[in-house]
Amino acid sequence: MKMHSRLLMTTMLAIFTIASLTAQLPEKAKDISPLLIGEKFPDISLLSPYGVEQNISELTEDQPAVILVYRGGWCPYCNAHLSDIQSAEQDIINLGYRIFAVSPDSPENLISTTEKKDLNYTLLSDPEGLLIRELGIAFEAPGRYNALLKKSSGGSNDGLLPVPAAFVVNTEGIIAFEYINPDFKTRISSELLVAVLKSL
Repeated sequence: MKMHSRLLMTTMLAIFTIASLTAQLPEKAKDISPLLIGEKFPDISLLSPYGVEQNISELTEDQPAVILVYRGGWCPYCNAHLSDIQSAEQDIINLGYRIFAVSPDSPENLISTTEKKDLNYTLLSDPEGLLIRELGIAFEAPGRYNALLKKSSGGSNDGLLPVPAAFVVNTEGIIAFEYINPDFKTRISSELLVAVLKSL
């Protein structure tokens, strides 16, 4: 009887947690409430293109990082932005920063994007949207995206989209700069990002 009660409580807690997370998601990109400059970047475990778990803190503890968040390799605006940042990669490295880009795409799809766009920096997978939820940039995707998101995430994404963003995170895990625009067609240019890094 005791075991049955414990199982019931655990199940109810899981259902409540999932429901509360879903309820907190805004329906529109313009209604997000992102973390702010000066706040701690979430220490979430992400997947490398080869399925290896990597914590954000491990990626930034020795060197500050530029962390891009994009919608997926299926998005032409995201691909253009990834390529633009690639064009400034050496300048960013020379300034002492590493570059990572995170999306809901599955590890397999990260490999495809890396090869198609000839990227040198690391792409990471957040298939269930844990990081974008913690960052406060997740919102409910319009219904027309659901099948695409499910497929591109390897079946893990149940309809979440991130507002594309760029974060600069220092070695203490603090957000030193961010650029977030609900208009997914507008991204920070590589030139402006390099100028920001020079000023930090």
